[in-house]
Amino acid sequence: MNPIAAILQAHPVVILDGALATELEHRGADLRDALWSAKILLEAPELIRAVHLDYFHAGADCAITASYQATAAGFAGRGLSEAEALGLIQRSVQLAIEARDTFWANSAQRVGRPRPFVAASVGPYGAFLADGSEYRGDYGLSEAALIEFHRPRMAALVAAGADMIACETIPCLIEARALVRLLAEFPGVSAWMSFSARDGEHICHGERLADCAAFLDDYPQVAAIGVNCTAPMFIPALIRAARGATSKPILAYPNSGEVYDAATYSWHGETSCDAFGEQSQQWFVAGARIIGGCCRTTPAHIRALADWARKTVHG
Repeated sequence: MNPIAAILQAHPVVILDGALATELEHRGADLRDALWSAKILLEAPELIRAVHLDYFHAGADCAITASYQATAAGFAGRGLSEAEALGLIQRSVQLAIEARDTFWANSAQRVGRPRPFVAASVGPYGAFLADGSEYRGDYGLSEAALIEFHRPRMAALVAAGADMIACETIPCLIEARALVRLLAEFPGVSAWMSFSARDGEHICHGERLADCAAFLDDYPQVAAIGVNCTAPMFIPALIRAARGATSKPILAYPNSGEVYDAATYSWHGETSCDAFGEQSQQWFVAGARIIGGCCRTTPAHIRALADWARKTVHG
């Protein structure tokens, strides 16, 4: 049984963690780099472990690894060999496992909690390009080419002992198709498939989320379907769209509500942790059963989510 299904047998919600990259920045990391958060695997891995641990303390049932933008090709640009690059990708899983095991070793923290799991992040091809195309999906590769790109990282993450794969911020259906075809090469491994969306109906490339969910519904290795890295205002409609097209659990982990300005490398607007907690209850009512945060969310946002989720009666 995949870890999401296992937790949902006994709990109403699977609580994901929040942002990794922007939380690393908050703690002093400089991510103005094509490798983004993967850069910290090279420079300060202990900082990544600390962020994972803080999310577990805040209430998260899952740590999503620092492998979103970690690829063999990306690390090769820094002069690393393929073996060194794959070793760093596997290190992202080990850091999350170490944080989980440290947290779980304290028996007092287990009360009322499922044992947390580690989801290995597989970001889109556009994240490797680091040119914003991960939010457009217009990179024009074939399914076969996308499979070849994603295979080394997925193999490394599976071999490192991740509990499942998190295919996230996927902007186009062709990439989702490639990823589920690739997943078949790793029988027994489950994954969630999470799209980035541009409004309450369409993913970033323009396909309807409902059509994407309907396509993925037939794949037994897909444990959940949903959206991330998307404005909170669109989440209820997207959840309903996905629910109408699949029987799989629906996940949602949107951004904080702030808007990123690529010209100035800055974020504008704000959302309080209390507001995020209230919104997350609306996502639960709409049908989401796996809930967390993406860009600009923090351990405090996840604590606000966990505060109500752990009091909810299992239905």
